Amino acid sequence: MTQDRLGIFGGTFDPPHLGHMILAAEAADQLNLDHVLWMLSPTPPHKRQNIISDFEERAELVSACIEGESRFELSTLENERPGPHYTADTLKILKERFPDSKIVFLIGGDSLQYLPTWHEPQLVMERIDELGVMQRPGEVFDWKELKKILPDIDSKLRMIDAPLLEISSTEIRERVKSGHHYKYYLRDSVYRLILQKKYYLN
Repeated sequence: MTQDRLGIFGGTFDPPHLGHMILAAEAADQLNLDHVLWMLSPTPPHKRQNIISDFEERAELVSACIEGESRFELSTLENERPGPHYTADTLKILKERFPDSKIVFLIGGDSLQYLPTWHEPQLVMERIDELGVMQRPGEVFDWKELKKILPDIDSKLRMIDAPLLEISSTEIRERVKSGHHYKYYLRDSVYRLILQKKYYLN
């Protein structure tokens, strides 16, 4: 029996947009993932100064975004326990919950460079089977520095060719607030929900 390959795709998804969908789909296809958990972050430690929308609102938007995609699933695991919500702790719980799955942790190339500065980065590496990095065209990494702190990174690293998508949740929120068009950055289900609930207007 083939071991289930479980991708972990974390973020605030405020809101989730087509860029997120394309990256998750590319990761699933290129790394042969059976499932991708969209790990919704309550308040990431590195974004404590940012104003982030209500968790339940973002969960509703992610659910709308991934509806109909059989390999994608929303996870509210990080909201089920008190913060701070460190990745190393989340991965420990995931390994306990999915003992028969290969854990493939998905991050962007920008996050890879800062991985050594995360809380207990060695534990992060120990608790995953593979590290899927979504590399943008022309992105360059300081491998020497990364290997100083994470010497086993080579054995777990899987690069994902990701298209260059200049879509950001911040820009979408600003467009909603200022009355500029934003419809084509989102799945229609997410767009309709934002309109219906009047999200991001305040």
